[in-house]
Amino acid sequence: MNSIRVRLGVLGLALLTGFTTPTAASAAQAAPSPTVEEQRLGRAAPQEILRRSGFDTAAPRLARALQGARSYGEARRAVTREGARLWQRAVDRAQGRGPDGGDLSRDDDRPLYWARLGMTRDVRTWEPEFGLTDGQRAALLDELERTSRGQDAIRYPHGKGLKRILLTGFDPFTLDRDIRISNPSGATALALDGTVIETADGPARVETAVFPVRWQDFTEGTVERALRPYLPKVDLFTTVSQGRVGRFDIERTNGAWRGGFGDNDNIGRAGTVPVSDPASQPQWTTTTLPYAAITAAQTGRFPVYDNTSVTEIPAGGTESVVRPDGPTPGSTARAGGGGDYLSNEIAYRATLLRDRLGLHGTLPGGHVHTPVLQFAAGNTTEVTDPEFVRNRLDIIAQVRAILKVAAETS
Repeated sequence: MNSIRVRLGVLGLALLTGFTTPTAASAAQAAPSPTVEEQRLGRAAPQEILRRSGFDTAAPRLARALQGARSYGEARRAVTREGARLWQRAVDRAQGRGPDGGDLSRDDDRPLYWARLGMTRDVRTWEPEFGLTDGQRAALLDELERTSRGQDAIRYPHGKGLKRILLTGFDPFTLDRDIRISNPSGATALALDGTVIETADGPARVETAVFPVRWQDFTEGTVERALRPYLPKVDLFTTVSQGRVGRFDIERTNGAWRGGFGDNDNIGRAGTVPVSDPASQPQWTTTTLPYAAITAAQTGRFPVYDNTSVTEIPAGGTESVVRPDGPTPGSTARAGGGGDYLSNEIAYRATLLRDRLGLHGTLPGGHVHTPVLQFAAGNTTEVTDPEFVRNRLDIIAQVRAILKVAAETS
């Protein structure tokens, strides 16, 4: 996903709070208002997307369960159950299992996104008779986010001869620009979760998760918490996001810098990417994906590039400079190949975690930017069209082909 910099002429892209132990409820605390992100839910396009997919039943189902809860423990169990149910329902729909729920294309990632927001809004504004502390509400929201994003549902079969691939996607973003937006990386995560890719070296099992487009979730360590248990166990990982128009990019270098573009709550953050142990934090991390093999292969109709460009402040300098061939020694990051938004940050965090786990030389991993998912020319109002669906299906298929090449050449 690219930096949102006008001079580059690209869209750019993009996560959870850490687990919060609930504090003892001493007195009920007023429920907060819906977030900016949740407030968009009432607009016509999200409601149409939910109605035409059948996902308009998800939030009411959770609301009924919460109304029936007589304790925090019962509420926590309801949230866990319904969050996991939503994720599995979205995966099943994307992969052709169960009822389609309406005429919206099964490959669409937006029903999951908008249904989740309906559920988080209900939890955020719920005021039970038994009282709920801020800490308890935060823990319920955290549990709902993790379970409805597949972050706690990553499972690889035991046994030898099976490669393990981990892939992450993102929510839709820039929704104030166009409320209809879909994110092909999220759609890819739903389409590939739990699937097996047959490679020349044998089967490879893909497990996936989706992340929000919110700075605060990254600050609180959602990426590290979700990925740390699995990186030592997988054979390959890739973070995926939407990037430039008409092309895929394998991002060679990731930078430790936030550019400040507004997230899905219209909050901007600028500065060095905040991580644990900042004293040992590098300015740059690099991909260990087999980028040469991937870019040379015929994986689909979109061209795939090895993107080596970064933006840096050279050692001893004060002004930012674009470097087409990567960073120079001692420079300070101002944008990775994937920009300075949350896509660059998830790539930076995931590859830094790989390196801190001592896996740089053994674990292939990095970031893949997909093409921008475009509607048909002239469609400025409809939530879908045949070209939009074809573009998304082609992107999903090409990500799968890229994974196959990466698994065979790693």
